[in-house]
Amino acid sequence: MINTAMHSRWGRLSMAVLGAFIYAIGINLFVVPAGLITGGMMGFCQLLRSILLTLLGIKSLSFDLTGIIYYVLNVPLFIIAYRSLGHMFFRNTLLCTTAYTVFLSIVPIPSTPIVEDILTGCLLGGVISGVGTGIALTSGCCGGGLDIIGLYMSKKGVKITVGQFGMVFNFVLFALCWMMYDIPTMIYSVLNNIFHGIALDRAHRQSVTVQVLIFTKKDGQELDQYIMNNLHRGITRWEGKGVYTGEDTHILCVCMNKYEIEDLRDALRKIDSSAFFIVQEGVHVSRNFERRLS
Repeated sequence: MINTAMHSRWGRLSMAVLGAFIYAIGINLFVVPAGLITGGMMGFCQLLRSILLTLLGIKSLSFDLTGIIYYVLNVPLFIIAYRSLGHMFFRNTLLCTTAYTVFLSIVPIPSTPIVEDILTGCLLGGVISGVGTGIALTSGCCGGGLDIIGLYMSKKGVKITVGQFGMVFNFVLFALCWMMYDIPTMIYSVLNNIFHGIALDRAHRQSVTVQVLIFTKKDGQELDQYIMNNLHRGITRWEGKGVYTGEDTHILCVCMNKYEIEDLRDALRKIDSSAFFIVQEGVHVSRNFERRLS
């Protein structure tokens, strides 16, 4: 059901909104009650808000400036998304950023932490929020901020994933605000963001490169044409022979991202239901390989 939703326009948008809701649950139910820094662009905005209120001598406001600052800082990033990552991605990102803001505002924050152990809290918060962000990215959307920068860098061939870039940024962020927070809080916040980055990279299926070996006895070119014309991936064909049966076997080698596997699986069911394939995750591909991250 989820895979079907991911391959339709409204289904992808619905999954992106769901991802934003999951992210808000992880942040508001586990990270904020523990007094941890959320990190990323939102954490940077929280730091700017604190500095601004301190300079103005304002102790508190009836509303949170963080959301306004976050939207202002996202304006140039929206321009990058529009020009470099596609008009549809820009539109979806605008929708998803709004969903992030709304859910972060309406999901209630417990007055006391749900779990007493702060390490468990930062683990749960990091994993849940990371999965939510990964679902949004897999759906072709993101909540703005570092996700846009990370996708842009990956698109330009920089060898870093979205989650890895976020972790590097957060380490710099925590170093800058060292004097504003106590050391235990900063350490747990760093751990929370590491868990978030790991979960994000696992949930964001387009960032996972896979090698697929397809074994088929059909000699037709229908499968080859589907992969090249629909998935737009190159193929290397080998001729093999089954040791037990002695029958000729055609072996197709294709590199793609994990998100495209479902399209390939559906094509195999229709073209050659007796074919099977082997998927190896985490392969490193360079040179003439197109990274599709949204």
